[in-house]
Amino acid sequence: MKKRKGKGKMDKKQEEILEQNVNPEEETAENKPESETSPEAPVEEAKAEEEDPAQKALDEANAKTAEYLQLAQRVQADFENFRRRNESVRADAYADGRKDVAAAMLPVLDNLERAVEAAAGSQDEALKNGVEMVLKQMTDAYEKLGVKPIDRMGEKFDPNLENAILQGTEEEGEPGTVCQVLQKGYMIGDKVLRHAMVKVVPE
Repeated sequence: MKKRKGKGKMDKKQEEILEQNVNPEEETAENKPESETSPEAPVEEAKAEEEDPAQKALDEANAKTAEYLQLAQRVQADFENFRRRNESVRADAYADGRKDVAAAMLPVLDNLERAVEAAAGSQDEALKNGVEMVLKQMTDAYEKLGVKPIDRMGEKFDPNLENAILQGTEEEGEPGTVCQVLQKGYMIGDKVLRHAMVKVVPE
């Protein structure tokens, strides 16, 4: 009986020893301290903290440089647009002013042409030459402004260039053509400054 009791105690002690020694290396990563699972993490974090201020300053400087560059480009583009608009407005204003002045002076040109016709039968050569000289100066000034007369005698009537105020006869020309110019018309560039007043053969 004693032998059996001693043998039972021995078995229990062996079981305790076995329980303590079973899988002694099976210690999961979850039970290990964080320092044991990633021993290099604190070193990398410390290194990153040392580099952060310089990298941050560099990133901020690059961001500011890009911002200032975009601002300069935007200002330059706005100035170019303003300059082009200003040139366009100035050109349009000059063209409108030139057109208005030329149109206002047309009656003077008409009267000078009538004066030359009237002086043609005069015995006063000085008067005749003087009027012709003034008319030539006037027509030269108009040419410099780009003003040209609408001369379409004998051509097909064009309502975009002429106003038909009289009707001619079949003997005066081809049907639908201008047979007489009662008042000259003028163009400035490709725009009509004044429509011509004409007599048209009926169709």
